[in-house]
Amino acid sequence: MGKVHDLVIVGSGIAGHSAAIYAARADLNPLVLTGPEPGGQLTLTTDVENFLGFPEGVGGAELAQRGREQAEQFGAEYRRGRVVEADLETRPFALELASNETVRTRALVVATGASARWVGAENEDELMGYGLSTCATCDGAFHREHDVLVVGGGDSAMEEATFLTKFADTVYVAHRRDELSASEIMRQRAFDNDDVEFLWNTELLELQGSREEGITGAELVTHPEGYPREKLEADESVERRVLDVQGVFYAIGHTPNTAFLEETTVPLDEDGYIETREGMTTETAVEGVFAAGDVMDRKYQQAITAAGTGSMAALDAEEWLEEHRTDFEPPATEKSLSDDATV
Repeated sequence: MGKVHDLVIVGSGIAGHSAAIYAARADLNPLVLTGPEPGGQLTLTTDVENFLGFPEGVGGAELAQRGREQAEQFGAEYRRGRVVEADLETRPFALELASNETVRTRALVVATGASARWVGAENEDELMGYGLSTCATCDGAFHREHDVLVVGGGDSAMEEATFLTKFADTVYVAHRRDELSASEIMRQRAFDNDDVEFLWNTELLELQGSREEGITGAELVTHPEGYPREKLEADESVERRVLDVQGVFYAIGHTPNTAFLEETTVPLDEDGYIETREGMTTETAVEGVFAAGDVMDRKYQQAITAAGTGSMAALDAEEWLEEHRTDFEPPATEKSLSDDATV
């Protein structure tokens, strides 16, 4: 069968690092599978100002790297690998990697995070973290007295837009239709805010600026019947304009990274987030499987809450492993008993 780990942590964002630190200090010798994007979503944030212990702020990538170094200092092992399939029906669990390798473990912490959906606008790869953000709570304070653009029409977009009015002069909301999908209460809050201006039947086409100067503008496209980018691709006449903004926020939802769990008995909600048991726990309905960070938290999605649930998952896993330790010990064979008798 090969080596069987006591604990494997899937994901290397803040939740994964936090779980690794606690598990390593408990002598569980955790293996951390980093996934395709080591460090997680936080590496897309240039400055983190709301993480405990960093009064001057810290770079997102630096915070993630420090977490890894701290976990490795206590004995955690990191390996580049992406889980594509999980067999959680047998014991120990078997995790199939994209490299065709199989990793076996007695307990599992899933900390794979949730990836923010991107628009597909020109220059978004270059400017993500340099004026372009997927988290108003994280980056809104950098845009005091700026004009900013929020892209989206659901509850999260309305929440982001309303929050950003604490800092920005004007918050524009671009939505590809002329009707919001947000709930009535969230919609009304945005409508009632004089600092929020709606741009209907409008989509983002291009971000202007550079990493040195940040975002300097956003090119938008509009069509009276909505979905203007589709109309543009179909060579229909559309209206273009450049909006003078210094920040852009994507608020079109997140996709939890749980595809490898879809064929397992780990319960997922309708959007793919892992459901944990009721109460303050990271336990799932599958014994020995725990979840931490944004992959199970569709509400807060902050680095500090990811760190908290990561530590909780490690503590829960440690307790579970201790309770089931005798289940993992191989039964004594006749040969081993006779060997003991002759010593």
